[in-house]
Amino acid sequence: MTEDRLWTADGERLHAVTVGSGADWVVLAHGFSGSAATPAVRRVAARLAVRATVLAYDARGHGRSSGVTTMGDREVLDVDAAVRRARERGARRVATVGFSMGGAAVLRHAAGVAGYGLRERPDAVVAVSSTGPWSTRSAARGSMRRVHLLAETGPGRLVARRLLGTRIDPRGWRVVPVPPVDAVRDVTAPLLVVHGDRDGYFGLEHPRSLGAAAPAAEVWVEAGFGHAETAIAPELIDRIGAHLATVLAARDGAP
Repeated sequence: MTEDRLWTADGERLHAVTVGSGADWVVLAHGFSGSAATPAVRRVAARLAVRATVLAYDARGHGRSSGVTTMGDREVLDVDAAVRRARERGARRVATVGFSMGGAAVLRHAAGVAGYGLRERPDAVVAVSSTGPWSTRSAARGSMRRVHLLAETGPGRLVARRLLGTRIDPRGWRVVPVPPVDAVRDVTAPLLVVHGDRDGYFGLEHPRSLGAAAPAAEVWVEAGFGHAETAIAPELIDRIGAHLATVLAARDGAP
């Protein structure tokens, strides 16, 4: 494992680690309150590193990175910085894999959402447990209510900082960013959407909406799978890794 430091276009410093030694790289974007050091993220990185070099980073406002989290908005700049580093390090192809908040970030990044000055595009994308629209009936679920309490109240943000090591932007969104379900229409790279039928945060309307908006996407709805990296089974991680190896190999020679 090698530690690294990345700088985003808007000046945030991101802590990152790389594992593996493949010619193809996977940029791994964790979910809300995670980091590259959490056991669940390290487990995902280790299994994906069997087939590729994996760059896992702490998103802004998380772990050892600077700044505050914007809950999937400016996190696209974190993804952009990580993809750029992979290419600087000689990556043949770069895939982005994101979980929950990280899933929304990789979808929006791959679409090249306007207004952020994004410079990189991935060669393949996997979004696991991602939201489609920002707000649906899933917002009424108990798990999502707790996230809203953390993000939208002073005491909640204090709890997030002290207990979860997550610093949330107290200003919230000044302008509602383009949601993944709208952005995904502009994703041109091969796209895989993975979701669990026992997800306690985002119901099945989310992967369905993403699949409807991007008909070329592959959608896996996994029986018994809950939410994001903390619930994903080793077998499913391995299937995602095999999928990426196949997709990236097929893109050799593509512009």
